[in-house]
Amino acid sequence: MNGSRSAAMPTGYTGTTHGAHHSHEPDIAGTNECAYTVVGGEPHEYRNITDSTGADAAGTTLGLGAFVAFFVDNYDIFLPVIALGPAIHYFVPKSLPPLTAAVTDAMIFATTLIGRPLGALIFGHFADTLGRKKVTVVCVFGFGITTLLIAALPGYQHWGSSVIWAFILLRLIDGVFLGGEYTAANPLAMEQCPKARRGFYGALIQSAASLGTAFIAVVTLVVLFFLPGGDLDSPYVQWGWRLPFVMGAVMAFALGIYYMRSVDESEAWEKAEKKGKTQSPLKTLFRGENLKSFMQVFVLMTGFWLLLNASLAMMPGLLARNMGIRGTDLTWTLVISYIVLAIVYVLGGVVSQRIGRRNYLMGSAVISAVLGTAAYYFLLNATPGDLSSIIWLATITTVLVVMPGALGCVYINERFHTGVRATGFGLGYSLAIILPAFYVFYQAGLAHFMPFKYTVLVLVVLGAALVFIGAAWGSETKDVDFDAPVPAIES
Repeated sequence: MNGSRSAAMPTGYTGTTHGAHHSHEPDIAGTNECAYTVVGGEPHEYRNITDSTGADAAGTTLGLGAFVAFFVDNYDIFLPVIALGPAIHYFVPKSLPPLTAAVTDAMIFATTLIGRPLGALIFGHFADTLGRKKVTVVCVFGFGITTLLIAALPGYQHWGSSVIWAFILLRLIDGVFLGGEYTAANPLAMEQCPKARRGFYGALIQSAASLGTAFIAVVTLVVLFFLPGGDLDSPYVQWGWRLPFVMGAVMAFALGIYYMRSVDESEAWEKAEKKGKTQSPLKTLFRGENLKSFMQVFVLMTGFWLLLNASLAMMPGLLARNMGIRGTDLTWTLVISYIVLAIVYVLGGVVSQRIGRRNYLMGSAVISAVLGTAAYYFLLNATPGDLSSIIWLATITTVLVVMPGALGCVYINERFHTGVRATGFGLGYSLAIILPAFYVFYQAGLAHFMPFKYTVLVLVVLGAALVFIGAAWGSETKDVDFDAPVPAIES
């Protein structure tokens, strides 16, 4: 080495260092870096796994695991909406007052979303203090068991209203484990990925969300084909709906075994652990520069969830009410849109690796606000019953509106240092869900000033603006070195 030269702390890390000098020197080939810290006059080398062949293999293994985990996560989330939808009267009888039935339906789905940030809060702490792998395994088996218990529930005709409360409680517990799973599994994968391919792996993991949703829709269609639904005594209503739930549990158990046998703990976390454990990741997250990073991520992700709801949550109802697209036609329209969105997500991750995360997020936010809003307008005014045109417009609209979400996984992980990464990612990703979840009330308020069907356009523009502001507020992160020493945090 030709001496040492000072280097600034990586962009994604926050806080200040105390009594440590850092330097980075290229190797002979000029392709790898070794990070050094000199503490008390003694140098300590940290091998940069992000550019090694071993890291590439580890990143592939963990990327696959995190992809499947996110896939199963979204499959599980939409089970009550998609798989149980044709059989909901098994738990919520038609004799219930309409308002009571509507509130019950909403609670069954919403409790899972409430459980996710709670799971991120609980298990994010343990993922930062005990290890990513251990928490991932516990959470995956946790939501697998919970999903299997739901599949075994009797109906309202056997337990009465008690089964509704049992269902809601199990879905809340399920949400807690789901929130813990991605809080641990995604940082674990990102910390082992080669730096030059983090954009690709992160977007691939994120694409699993839309693919999981598409898959549960296809599974439900197949089961309904062989076990038709209908009245309370029909095959699907009595036991056919259980098959997608059992499949979700089996996928979770297989995933848990995969993590136990094939996945190693994050080397970045292990090295940070040896240097000194972060005693309270949550307190550390909510002070100093970490708090600024969290607020920036919160603004950006609030915008993303608003865009996601404007497309994936609102579009099915609009297609059914305004376009007359229902049943199998509606399902296949959404499946095609989700599959194309997954492909665009992966391409977005690759592009961000070349132009930078910040530039991609800001650019895609502008595209969502302008082209996404325009595409949505044309979709809302499409000729009812023209299925081919509607499928094409729905797919284009979904892609243009939701494309900033490609970097949800990689960008948030790059914004926090190793000692608080799981907590920062989990809460940054999950807490931002809350405000956009009330989109129907925002639409109701906007409907006083404009036709209701166009209120979604305002939410698209607002969501895109928040993504743009959040990205502009933050710094570029694609060159952050996860393997660098963790900075000390000021009190």
